[in-house]
Amino acid sequence: MKVNVHRPRASRSVVTALSALLLGLVATLITIGSAHAAAGCKITYSTNDWGGGFTANLGITNLGDPVTSWTLEWDFAGNQQVGQGWSGTFTQSSKHVTVKSLSYNGGLATNASTSLGFNGSYSGTNTAPTTFKLNGTTCDGTAGPTPTPTPTPTDPGGDGSHAGNPFAGGKGYVNPEWSAEARGDGGTAVANQPTAVWLDRIAAINGVNGGMGLRAHLDAALSQGAGYAQFVIYDLPGRDCAALASNGELGATDIGRYQSEYIDPIASIMADSKYANLKIVTYIEPDSLPNLVTNVSGNTAIAACQTMQQNGNYIKGVQYALNKLHAISNVYTYLDAAHHGWLGWDSNLGPAAQLFATMAQGTTAGVNSVDGFVVNTANYSPTTEPYLPVNDQTRQSKWVDWNYYVDESSFGAAFRQKLIFDGFPSGIGMVIDTSRNGWGGSSRPTGPSTASDINTQVNAERVDRRPHVGDWCNQSGAGLGARPTAAPASGFDAYAWVKPPGESDGASSAIPNDEGKGFDRMCDPTYGGNVLNGNNPSGALANAPLSGHWFSAQFHQLLQNAYPAVS
Repeated sequence: MKVNVHRPRASRSVVTALSALLLGLVATLITIGSAHAAAGCKITYSTNDWGGGFTANLGITNLGDPVTSWTLEWDFAGNQQVGQGWSGTFTQSSKHVTVKSLSYNGGLATNASTSLGFNGSYSGTNTAPTTFKLNGTTCDGTAGPTPTPTPTPTDPGGDGSHAGNPFAGGKGYVNPEWSAEARGDGGTAVANQPTAVWLDRIAAINGVNGGMGLRAHLDAALSQGAGYAQFVIYDLPGRDCAALASNGELGATDIGRYQSEYIDPIASIMADSKYANLKIVTYIEPDSLPNLVTNVSGNTAIAACQTMQQNGNYIKGVQYALNKLHAISNVYTYLDAAHHGWLGWDSNLGPAAQLFATMAQGTTAGVNSVDGFVVNTANYSPTTEPYLPVNDQTRQSKWVDWNYYVDESSFGAAFRQKLIFDGFPSGIGMVIDTSRNGWGGSSRPTGPSTASDINTQVNAERVDRRPHVGDWCNQSGAGLGARPTAAPASGFDAYAWVKPPGESDGASSAIPNDEGKGFDRMCDPTYGGNVLNGNNPSGALANAPLSGHWFSAQFHQLLQNAYPAVS
């Protein structure tokens, strides 16, 4: 269900499209004043260097009066040259660099921050600039006037409590329908694990074909004495614009139906006072906002994603869901943030964090409407790569392809810091979906490689055995990952099984259905790939059913290749 987008360093051109999206949808979300008011600013500047090149990341904090646009200037000490930049319009004359804000990030309230960056080249020493100016004022960290504090929104409804980490201090709800499938298919050892329930169509709210609906699941959670229950909110108009296998029932313009027939009934049931002491975790709309970052321009542009960018219904839908669900004090909202092989590159990570922040600022409670972010939803990226270092050499390999992240722990931690920098609370939590990212079995590497060829070395060291990091459908060789765990590391709320193991990502051939799900060649084991996965094999298993349907052969493989092993 998760579409990976391979973004080679030389082909990232997301800033213009993202700028247009935010200009049309959320430009009025931040109240700001003059572009040249009393000034004060602070700049952070850091680089990641490789042979003859570097990536620079800058942070701007406005310490003066609010501004509606900004111009940042500095002089290089050496022969550095700016190449591709993001989150600003870059020009350079000799050693002098000027960056002008874009339409979506020009407004900075007092003490507000934004981030930008660029790829550059140099020879000799890459000395950092010593002086920066913002709108003509030298940024020396001097504070401007103290702003009027904004009241912190409160959580109405429920029992008035809202935990910092909903996964801590209580057991998770075990879906009896999934548990029965797992137990009946040889998975007794894992059938007691909590998994998320996917509400992937309107009918799922009340139950499909005699199955359990939302209220039945919540009642069962109470009967189990569960501390928390997990649900995936997944029925946006024009859902999953980059993958046919997980398309949905609602057309691109059906935002009214999404709100009144889908979100409203879900919120009404979750708000029932009988569930007030149950923590309800919601994972909101996988595959939506990340597609607006990567698949609307350049060589990875997809017409369906461009449509969703232009009509704004992904933004509107997610904002509506946040407004409704956040208003229930015992409901917790986690937004989908893709994975390292989708948003890990600098030119995707920064714009994605800014898009999330600007979207959240348009909700009633602002950034406080979001409890956290989930990465690797329904995907296969490892939690950690224990033997694959990220350095100047490995980043040149075909597998890493200049990415600074090769696993979800490093990506999730970095993305969390970027989100905080862009305005989310410092307590924001991350969740990693570990349901299928174990990659155990006999092919799992046991140590670093001594190969001299960098591609041979990386391929021998990586635990991720996919043909390409852009492969996402029913991957051959995958295994169960870490069992659901609360607070596994600093900044991470949980490892969770968001995608129930054994449920298919998509059919390996066309299957007529009434669920709106199409046939995606990335689920066909004979497919040779496309631009989204670097024209590599799909890596998919054969004879797969429709997405969300039980796939026995895959479940057996996940058990066999589990890491840690199933005992």
